[in-house]
Amino acid sequence: MSKINVSELKKLYYSIGEVADMFDVNTSLIRFWEKEFPTIQPKKNKKGNRLFTPKEIGKIDRIYTLVKDEGYTLDGAKKAMKGKAPAATTTKESDSNEEVVSRLESLKARLLALKH
Repeated sequence: MSKINVSELKKLYYSIGEVADMFDVNTSLIRFWEKEFPTIQPKKNKKGNRLFTPKEIGKIDRIYTLVKDEGYTLDGAKKAMKGKAPAATTTKESDSNEEVVSRLESLKARLLALKH
């Protein structure tokens, strides 16, 4: 579930502290994600302070959702961000999942029958 509605952001740039507060995380985590995910490229002023646009915050929101809410690993989140691993299962995958679940339920029924 998305934590931030990017369309409601009014400013052109947000500091790393403001972004960290939006997601209730430490600034170090934002810097870490910046290093791990090349799609996050905040502008830097002359002092070197990071300035995040609403578009960058949207990317961070997607990473936050994948890692914190959906339980992706960093590698899994990177693949999902690149579009190699869809966030939602495809029809082929869900058909396969349903088949596995069906087989497991059948196996469970047989094991319960043996137990009694």
